[in-house]
Amino acid sequence: MSEMREKITAVDDRRKLADAVRGAQVAAADRGDVVVDMKEADLARIEILAQDLKPVFDDVPADDLQWDFAVSTGQQPRLWIDSTSHVVMGRDRRTYRFVRDTRLGRIVVAESPEVRPVSDAVTNYIAERIVERQRLMEGERINLRPAVVLTHQENENPGSTEHALVRPPVVSSPSTRPSRSVLSELITVVTWFVIGALAGAGTLLAFFWDRLSQYF
Repeated sequence: MSEMREKITAVDDRRKLADAVRGAQVAAADRGDVVVDMKEADLARIEILAQDLKPVFDDVPADDLQWDFAVSTGQQPRLWIDSTSHVVMGRDRRTYRFVRDTRLGRIVVAESPEVRPVSDAVTNYIAERIVERQRLMEGERINLRPAVVLTHQENENPGSTEHALVRPPVVSSPSTRPSRSVLSELITVVTWFVIGALAGAGTLLAFFWDRLSQYF
């Protein structure tokens, strides 16, 4: 029991020391407001937040490329989380603002003069995005390209597979093979033409039969 108390006390001491170091860094940044430019003061505070979030950044899978995790040192220093969200200092130069750009405009996700609330908000945001990506990656993928498709065919030996190329069936063009509808229409036209020719010949024969009979 005494060993557990000593471990808890040691952990509490380390947390207090980390908070004290963070407070000293913030105090140094406050003193820097008078000595150095406000841009450098903002950059110092942004780097403090980035240092606090570094363990979270390191835990993100390396194949997840949607994250930036970078500090920009422009006119207004920012800690970029991804392409649509970042942390920037407020107008008072002491308030962290975690903002995100949406279709309806920019929204403030979290805002606090302390590092821990903003750090927790960024951590929760990263976790939510990772879960969304996992859900999108689940399920079956359907290939929409009509090119050559690779299929697996079982070989005679069990446990082995053979790659075969399956190409789309070749369809003959209308110029090389007439369609059935065109062929049926052609047969119908020829049939009616023959019937009309026979009917016309019979009519002429009946009309000139009296004149033709005298020659027989």
